[in-house]
Amino acid sequence: MAFKDYNLWHKLKTWLHNEKPRVFFHEREIWFCFLGSNIGFEQDGHGDKFLRPVIIVKKFNNEIFLGAPLSETDKKGIYYFHFSFTQGVKSNAILSQIRLLDAKRLKYKAGDISVGDFAELKDKLRQLLA
Repeated sequence: MAFKDYNLWHKLKTWLHNEKPRVFFHEREIWFCFLGSNIGFEQDGHGDKFLRPVIIVKKFNNEIFLGAPLSETDKKGIYYFHFSFTQGVKSNAILSQIRLLDAKRLKYKAGDISVGDFAELKDKLRQLLA
């Protein structure tokens, strides 16, 4: 496993918590999100801003939501949901990595998942959690 230096992420996380305002968001939207540098096999953000696309699965209020990180890597199995929200680009929601997130982590909206795909994703999550 590669060595990680968490100093840059901690500086950004401090700014997110103390200064960044929350944005308005809805379920079914896909946002680039400050996911950070995480432990072990947890999904990290990429680049110097630690960003990763996330689908908003459930909005609890204007502050927090349940989100699933996305990957372009084609993975098989019950822990992944395949769809496309950008023409020609396949996305994979990593269902095993859903987590509660604060809206302060949202950077910019990248698109929306279709109503039909969103219904399938929620069904697959129900089956996974049952």
